[in-house]
Amino acid sequence: MIPCKPIGKKLATLLIVFIVSIGLNNVFAAGGDIPAGKTLFMSHCAACHQVKKDATGPALMGLEDRHTWADHNDLLKWVHNPAAYMANDKYTKDLHDKFGSMMVGFPDLKLEDIDNIVAYINDAAVEKAPAGGTAEEAPQKSNSNAIIFGVISLILAIIALILMQVNSNLKKMSDDAEGIQRPHPVPFYKNKIYIAILALILFAIAGYQLSKGAIGLGHQHDYEPVQPIFYSHKVHAGINQISCLYCHGNAWESRHATIPSVNVCMNCHKAIQDYTKGPKLYDVDGNEINGTAEIAKLYDFAGFDPKKPNDWNPSMAKPIQWIKIHNLPDHVYFNHSQHVRIGKVQCQTCHGEITAMDEVKQMAPLSMGWCINCHRQTKVDFNYTDSTGNKFYSIYEKFHNDIKNHKMDSVTVKNIGGIECQKCHY
Repeated sequence: MIPCKPIGKKLATLLIVFIVSIGLNNVFAAGGDIPAGKTLFMSHCAACHQVKKDATGPALMGLEDRHTWADHNDLLKWVHNPAAYMANDKYTKDLHDKFGSMMVGFPDLKLEDIDNIVAYINDAAVEKAPAGGTAEEAPQKSNSNAIIFGVISLILAIIALILMQVNSNLKKMSDDAEGIQRPHPVPFYKNKIYIAILALILFAIAGYQLSKGAIGLGHQHDYEPVQPIFYSHKVHAGINQISCLYCHGNAWESRHATIPSVNVCMNCHKAIQDYTKGPKLYDVDGNEINGTAEIAKLYDFAGFDPKKPNDWNPSMAKPIQWIKIHNLPDHVYFNHSQHVRIGKVQCQTCHGEITAMDEVKQMAPLSMGWCINCHRQTKVDFNYTDSTGNKFYSIYEKFHNDIKNHKMDSVTVKNIGGIECQKCHY
């Protein structure tokens, strides 16, 4: 009798390698790490860019086809120093003329980071607009693909376990044929090595999920609550170009931007009593909103009778119970006036393209990493000599001398202590 060679173990190993390769291919598709690219996109790009729609900057879908940026080395030059790149490039000059602003440079990004960001953009573009389907079908197809991948992985894992058992049986038959006496194999569920490996895997997964959940505590990215009155920033700040500071004037003077009182709303709506000329309004679920009915809700809070406008008593107004969206933890200090007035930071940097939003949602993660990255990259207007300058910057004599001697071309918030712990936590 010719003994059989145990081959199940080799086949099982090959199957396991195949399963892992499928998983890695799913993560590192499109020439980059998509999850890492999403993280970088949210922290560096999302404040000004969307994948499919123009925002503060142009839509990024298909960026490799619109310019010479198929070569990511060229794209890296643009990202590192937009001003220097634009000086010799007509395409980016046209972008500057169209959108009225120049992109902030990100000198900390590497070529690998660019690859990952582009991979995420390409993946998001395909996911949101799949071939042969609509944008609404994309989430369903994505979930369906995830389920199919999970089922296939489970089936392959079961086959691998079966082949390992076959390998054990063939080895036993071979030993019996050759007269080799070996102790009975320990069952899988009693094998201490297997149990220890399984325990380590479960411990690693649980630790990862726990740490991920802990990092996300208090973060409410994309939070979009239903407000007591449907207030469209698109209509007010976008179409009618009402300055943000008209309603949130405290952002110029104090730590908090504050929400305007009913009386501020009534400065306009005492005269504007219906909504008939603007574009149609829709909530997040696609339901059409009656703008005139929403103005009537404001009148209920204000105690205002549109038929008797001269009888209105502002002191009788009741506050509207707006739901706060952007809410930092109590241990974090943030000053609006320092950013808006001194730093000249645009509202859209943190709040997204607010002039295009009907119902406001939290666009930025507002995480510590997101804030620190901004401080590392944001340049300070270091002027202090004229009436528009900040006299405080005169104490940084070394930096002023370095700029004069061309040792530095600019000063970032990081250089003046913007990433020191006690600046925001004390």
